[in-house]
Amino acid sequence: GQRQGAEGEAGWLAGLPVSIKDLVDVAGVRTTYGSPIFRDHVPTKSHPLVERIERKGGIVIAKSNTPEFGAGGSTFNEVFGRTHNPWNTSLTCGGSTGGGAVSVATGEVWLSHGSDHAGSLRRPGTYCSVVGLRPSPGRVTRGTANNLFSPLSVQGPMARNIPDLALFLDTIAGYCPFDPLTFDAPAVSFTNALAQARPPRRIAYSSNYDGKLAVDRETREICERAVRRFEELGCVVEEFAPDLGAIEDAFMVLRSQHFVVDRELQLQAHRDQLKPDIIWNTEKGLGQTPSQIAWAERERAAFYRRVAVMFETYDLFVTPSAATPAFDVNLRHPETIDGKKLTNYMGASMLNAAMTMASCPAVAVPAGFDKYG
Repeated sequence: GQRQGAEGEAGWLAGLPVSIKDLVDVAGVRTTYGSPIFRDHVPTKSHPLVERIERKGGIVIAKSNTPEFGAGGSTFNEVFGRTHNPWNTSLTCGGSTGGGAVSVATGEVWLSHGSDHAGSLRRPGTYCSVVGLRPSPGRVTRGTANNLFSPLSVQGPMARNIPDLALFLDTIAGYCPFDPLTFDAPAVSFTNALAQARPPRRIAYSSNYDGKLAVDRETREICERAVRRFEELGCVVEEFAPDLGAIEDAFMVLRSQHFVVDRELQLQAHRDQLKPDIIWNTEKGLGQTPSQIAWAERERAAFYRRVAVMFETYDLFVTPSAATPAFDVNLRHPETIDGKKLTNYMGASMLNAAMTMASCPAVAVPAGFDKYG
């Protein structure tokens, strides 16, 4: 990395060590995307986000592990193996920014870059007891992504606490000519806004969207205790959730189309080297009709409007940031949630994916430990 700022001045990050998720290129550094297809790939140019971090003084010291192409709620791949939870090494660190969460939690780095499609910054943050933020689409550049016009997947920051997170977000936020959805950084920095922050007046809280989503009982209890602390600050906390409608099915349709854009060429040329989750997502997308895609877009728009109406009354919407505690590191995904059997790895992701579909910023903050760590 390089430290650069105004002449004679250190950058905002001023030599802080940073890890970069192994889905993003760093010039001259092996970048595999977690896939054996790119096992020996060494890019010659860094992603625009990496260049921005280095211009602001960040020292990129490591690439962090990820599931293959970022698809999965547990971090493992055929190139680097499994990443374990730092609090209990028999458990998963989550995914897909699992390596980034571990590198922050263990003190290997001060800040970690990640990405989030259906909770990939939020669930690892939850499992590793650090802070992971999914910014609004366009807040942080995705630079070289093929899905440049989709708001589903975003780049974002991870840190040990909110002030560090704000500093990192100030570093990476802003317009990028290589990303059509990006916009200028706010006039008031996130760091300064945090210093002036006041408690929200009204908070909507739901542990499981009125019973529509399965959430582990202990997880619900931990989050319930945490959210009630807002009442000690004088906030009004009320049980409320926007109607999910058919947003779960709509998300799976749009997510699968996202995979077609990103992975169709690899599926054609390297099917034998792709893990089953990649093949399943991509083939689902290839089999969908234009009518199904149009329906999913209408469902997303309707859900967005219901969320917007909610925020006319409430300043903050709080839910658990993971449907289950960290699970066995050797499992691909939880097998059940609160007695409900899961049929695929996305079944545990809808708490996160709902806010993805609403294009809302969403942050996971530590709220306590479960009986396993």
